[in-house]
Amino acid sequence: MKPKRIILIRHGESEANVDRAFYGQRPDYTSELTSNGLVQADEAGKQLRTILGQETAFFYISPYWRTRTTFEQISKHFDRDKIKWREEPRLREQEWGHIRNVDESIKSDRERDSFGTFYFRLPDGESAADVYDRVSDFFGTLHRDFEKDNFPENAVVITHGMTIRLFLMRWFHLTVEQFEEHANPVNCQIIILEQSPEKKYHLTTEMKKHTVYHSYQRPTQF
Repeated sequence: MKPKRIILIRHGESEANVDRAFYGQRPDYTSELTSNGLVQADEAGKQLRTILGQETAFFYISPYWRTRTTFEQISKHFDRDKIKWREEPRLREQEWGHIRNVDESIKSDRERDSFGTFYFRLPDGESAADVYDRVSDFFGTLHRDFEKDNFPENAVVITHGMTIRLFLMRWFHLTVEQFEEHANPVNCQIIILEQSPEKKYHLTTEMKKHTVYHSYQRPTQF
């Protein structure tokens, strides 16, 4: 059964979001929520409960610590018998390779913005194109789940900013240029894809524009 909504949520503010020196101290996946991030996740839980009411939901969660903790905060606002969940490694953050200090991180950001976010491969890490491929693979699981007669009324994905942008790119068949025009959602932003009477999903949440857009833009021709 196709869900009424597909809802994408970015994790709350993490340690690495506020201190880029984190990457030189611990692996990215261990970055936890800050006190502000915990408040954001709790607020997202309240908002999501308002959106869903008493409807059921299935949660797909990135295994990174910040996304798992975000889910824990959100799930407090639901009856446990109303939700089901599964960790999904394909929804993890773009891998940042072996960046170990702030200078390397800032340099990679500048090079990526100049070269183009989608194609630029982080040293020993991934390009956005690599993440696009594993998100595409995840879609196979998603569609098989949707075919189940007892699938809940809502599918909720708790993941990372770049992964959300690539999910939307893949779902709506956006071009690379269209992908580059948009920025990552903010922490704990809730993005809703709602099913229309024609059984198609439309985006009900406005995505903010990217503040840096590289100079190699080529108009799309059809």
